[in-house]
Amino acid sequence: MTIKPLIILPDPLLRQVSAPVERVDSELNQLVDDMLETMYEAPGIGLAAVQVGVPRRLLVIDLAKEGEEPAPLVFINPKVIRSSDDRSSYEEGCLSIPDYYAEVERPAAITVTSLDRTGKEVTTEADGLLATCLQHEIDHLEGVLFIDHISRLKREMVIKRFTKAARQKI
Repeated sequence: MTIKPLIILPDPLLRQVSAPVERVDSELNQLVDDMLETMYEAPGIGLAAVQVGVPRRLLVIDLAKEGEEPAPLVFINPKVIRSSDDRSSYEEGCLSIPDYYAEVERPAAITVTSLDRTGKEVTTEADGLLATCLQHEIDHLEGVLFIDHISRLKREMVIKRFTKAARQKI
């Protein structure tokens, strides 16, 4: 397994809509393993393929707490087919926007269809943190970041800060 470098704001790849995964094969499963390794190392609880430079509709999540057995979830070509009217707020962060957190309100429960790592179609009913994390990662596949759900002023301040930091690295 390989730990991949993370794509960081303001990289334009983060704003790209990811293409569907064409086939589930050993190459894709290697990417899944690399993404999980990268997410655990970061450390994070979710990672979309675009965040490691692969604009494909693939994401991984693991909500196991420290000390618990890992419980990785893989979602290939995920699609939200139902969202609850009830809303919930969580303080979100993102591996592509390091050290920045903000309260984001989203549907409290969702239903998602996707393929698993064997290519089998699965339906996932999610609420709580899993629903939030799934929506956050699926947003990545649409070129949407969690900062797009906060006020314009705060979002512009974050983008300005990361753009300045990126220029200083050049």
